[in-house]
Amino acid sequence: MRSRPRHRFADPVVDRTYRDRREAGAALAARLGGYAGRVDVTVVGLARGGMPVAAEVAGRLGTPLDVLVVRKLGMPWAPEVAFGAIGPDGVIVLNEYADRLSDGEIDTVVAAERAELARQDARYHADHPAAALSGRTVVLIDDGLATGATARAAVEVARRRGAARTVLGVPVAAPDAAQALASVADELVCPYRPGNFDAVGRFYQDFRQISDAEVHGLLG
Repeated sequence: MRSRPRHRFADPVVDRTYRDRREAGAALAARLGGYAGRVDVTVVGLARGGMPVAAEVAGRLGTPLDVLVVRKLGMPWAPEVAFGAIGPDGVIVLNEYADRLSDGEIDTVVAAERAELARQDARYHADHPAAALSGRTVVLIDDGLATGATARAAVEVARRRGAARTVLGVPVAAPDAAQALASVADELVCPYRPGNFDAVGRFYQDFRQISDAEVHGLLG
């Protein structure tokens, strides 16, 4: 039986922005200090935006770093609105927006995202084999939590791969998504959950897109 979920949030503040994902990673690492130097911990960044944050966390904690590809499933007419997410090993999670779609519409989006997931995963792990997660404490890192769909998929992948404990770390999160994910992961660590949340990118001065090459370089 899993241990009771825990969550660690900072007190809400009026406004806060991170300079970039590296600064966000430093703030997150300060909250994850209890995992520093532990031989049973692996830090896993969600591709692509979570990887610079995860690299900073792993470097400060002195833990191995890997990448996990999870893909948002966007509404066909509004791709920015997620009706779920997919991950490796056949993982798929759906939310209430999926009820607005036919099975055929869902299947079309899933097929396209599965193809992109496979492409990214093959590139990132071409010369960096995926880390074995069985029996380990897996610290999953993303650059923010909006709907929580991709984070749910990531937690499920880690569990299917045998993780003994899942810790989800995000520098900023929508309060409702944070509350929901606190009961999904074994532990949720979030330094900032603003009441005026509208999009992850609003809380970064530099929120540029991360390339495949940058992800590959961070693993190297």
